[in-house]
Amino acid sequence: MASVDECRQALQDLAARLERNADAVRERIDLDRTLACRITDLDTAFHGRLTGGRLLGLTDGDDPKAKIALSATSDDLLALVRGELDVTKAVATRRVNIKANPFDLMKLRKLL
Repeated sequence: MASVDECRQALQDLAARLERNADAVRERIDLDRTLACRITDLDTAFHGRLTGGRLLGLTDGDDPKAKIALSATSDDLLALVRGELDVTKAVATRRVNIKANPFDLMKLRKLL
């Protein structure tokens, strides 16, 4: 089981990767939504905002009103961010749960 700090770092790494690709993505994907990432085995959460191809304002705590909510174990979150776990397969096998409207899911898939 990964620690809270490892999960926080993984999300910061994801934010940095999105930042590097933001200019190219922004032209193709119009997505401005609040995001909550819930770590089920650590009983913790993080939240921020996906906008302009970037993940901004990443902070500790849940956002119960987030338009996109991802739930996963700490190890699965790290595997997703590292590219070791395919998001489509993870959702299909229920290792990861993403709550969002269908159009946002399609945009999110392109972003990741």
